[in-house]
Amino acid sequence: MSTDSEAPTKALTVSQLTSMLKGVMESSFRFVWVSGEISNFKQASSGHVYFTLKDEGAQLSAIMWRTAAQRLKFQLKDGLRVLAAGPIQLYETRGQYQIIAEQLEPQGVGALELAFRQLQRKLDAEGLFSQDRKRELPLFPRRIALVTSPTGAAVRDMLQVITRRWPKSNVIIVPVPVQGSEAAPQIAAALRVVHSISDVDVVICGRGGGSLEDLWAFNEEVVARAIFDCRIPVISAVGHEIDVTIADLVADKRALTPSEAAEIVVPLESDVRMLLERMRQQLTSALQYQAQRARHRIERLAEHPRLARPLDRIRELQTQVDQLDERMQRAIRQRLDSSRQIVGTIAASLNALSPLAVLDRGYSLTKRMADGDLIRDLTAVSVGDRISTLLANGSLISEIIAIDRDEP
Repeated sequence: MSTDSEAPTKALTVSQLTSMLKGVMESSFRFVWVSGEISNFKQASSGHVYFTLKDEGAQLSAIMWRTAAQRLKFQLKDGLRVLAAGPIQLYETRGQYQIIAEQLEPQGVGALELAFRQLQRKLDAEGLFSQDRKRELPLFPRRIALVTSPTGAAVRDMLQVITRRWPKSNVIIVPVPVQGSEAAPQIAAALRVVHSISDVDVVICGRGGGSLEDLWAFNEEVVARAIFDCRIPVISAVGHEIDVTIADLVADKRALTPSEAAEIVVPLESDVRMLLERMRQQLTSALQYQAQRARHRIERLAEHPRLARPLDRIRELQTQVDQLDERMQRAIRQRLDSSRQIVGTIAASLNALSPLAVLDRGYSLTKRMADGDLIRDLTAVSVGDRISTLLANGSLISEIIAIDRDEP
């Protein structure tokens, strides 16, 4: 047995002991799989990823070098359960061991994902997603209902695209919250309200992008059934292209974004005009061709020896053909003029109902330049703020130099 006087001569330095442990540890754990929950996730500017793997009883530091992190097909975040694989390394400077994660795989699914899958299977079994029940959208809708937040960017994008493509569009906004615990029942109620609004031919229901939690109202069963029960065709426009919700699966048409929904719901005015002009040209050409064929047939008959004598009759028939041709040309012009008048009347009616028509009557809308919010009260602005005033034929940019408030 060693005596107290011998102990100091055989003592190891911290570096010696750590080096010995490093050799034993790294040779024993060259490659291991470890299951745990990610916490303290951080990605350095170099691209390396640092995090902690933990369970109920312990935690383990982990590093994933940039080359391995770039191969990941999913995003890492705190709370995600994963399987990590790689060698165990002892960081001598701190005397701390860690795993060098060369591979990472997600473990299981989250509560929202599980709820989504369960509801999807349930509604699919009931036939709510069936393609056979999906309805065609109207080509020229009389009125479009937007079931969305009246203050979000999505409604502004949709109004801009709709009025650009079909300037005389008649749009009505049915305001609802699009996230939070009260959003789903209010969206469902709005989808029932659209039935009582006259002349609504199509509904766009949706919102802009966000996290899974932000979009969750459109994964609620009450919204799905309201879309299914709606007697008016519904376009679902929720989030971005990669976001798929239960509402998208039930709706008559899914748009990848709110802007795409606006492009789907109305035609482009220039395309309609081109189509009408092409139809006019085709109809004119067809009638001219038929008239010319008739003339050629008459001319061939007139040249036949047996019909040499009845030339007067042939000339009479030629005159009738010319008259018919003139009448057909006149009928075409009258039909086109009538169609133009009808389109003009419809356009005027739609323009009178348009939410933008008020600008033509001398009104204006004023917004703060800083955040785009509509100014409804003097308390919303301060001296020095820049504002944008929207008129019928353009906009004005101004700066507030003074505020004159009416005294009560």
